[in-house]
Amino acid sequence: MYRNNPSTVLRLLAVSGVLLLAACDKIPGMGPDPRVAQRDEEAKAIGGACRHALRGLEDCYTLNPKAAKASVFAGWKDMDAYMRENKLEGTPSVLGKAEKPASAEKSTDIETETRDPASSRNRS
Repeated sequence: MYRNNPSTVLRLLAVSGVLLLAACDKIPGMGPDPRVAQRDEEAKAIGGACRHALRGLEDCYTLNPKAAKASVFAGWKDMDAYMRENKLEGTPSVLGKAEKPASAEKSTDIETETRDPASSRNRS
């Protein structure tokens, strides 16, 4: 029956080909690279964290130069919408300029003990 009608055989081949190609996203190496998707998600998380920290978008770009700007913006915008809908206040960032520690300056007020050279160990 199928040998006499070539159009039926072609239809069967076409249907089976479509069914095989429908599962191509399940084949490893045929879909998008998971590392690229992970970097995009991390950039969106960075943008959301910047918005929650009341940090401007430009500051966020400056602090995270390796993150994709489009994904950072998308995360920032999503967090902005979420915070407005739920009437949430952001948490101010504690990141700032570090002050010079006081111990870096030499002070003459510090009292030190002098060592007796005779009491020190002989390392010869």
